[in-house]
Amino acid sequence: MEIKKIVTGALDENCYVLIKNNNCLVIDPGADYIKIREEIGDNKVLGVLITHSHFDHIGALRNFLTKRSIKIFKRSNLDEKEYTVGDFKFKAIHTPGHSKDSVTFYFEEDNAMFVGDFIFEGSIGRVDLPGGSNSEMIESLKKFLDTDINYNIYPGHGEITTLNKERETNPYINV
Repeated sequence: MEIKKIVTGALDENCYVLIKNNNCLVIDPGADYIKIREEIGDNKVLGVLITHSHFDHIGALRNFLTKRSIKIFKRSNLDEKEYTVGDFKFKAIHTPGHSKDSVTFYFEEDNAMFVGDFIFEGSIGRVDLPGGSNSEMIESLKKFLDTDINYNIYPGHGEITTLNKERETNPYINV
């Protein structure tokens, strides 16, 4: 799977385009639809995955809603289970704390976790915004860290990191 990172909007939100066999998924279309569309190219969009509904992560979502063939995956219509869309397989994991509707998308075959504003390189998402919860963040972190797998972490802002790096350097991980 090819993963393209597109930085969009005033808050430098990371949108990701995942490409496999001329099909793609878009994760968190924050803003700047034209920029995202250029990265999609001739690939067919099968779905849009929303890690949470804060404005900086869904600004260009309306541009994808006009196409009936595109499935939208967001907390309100997801169970914690594995989904298959075309050749893409991923698991939805509820990770509240930054927001009530936070979801992490795990692509096991590619060892990739798209975490939105749940965890960042050296930090975690804010819990002081409406819908945020420190206790829920702690529980989500425990669930997230309960593995020996060194995931690649694709956050909603900033640089891509790994679970092992965050275990070693992130002061919020030792919960």
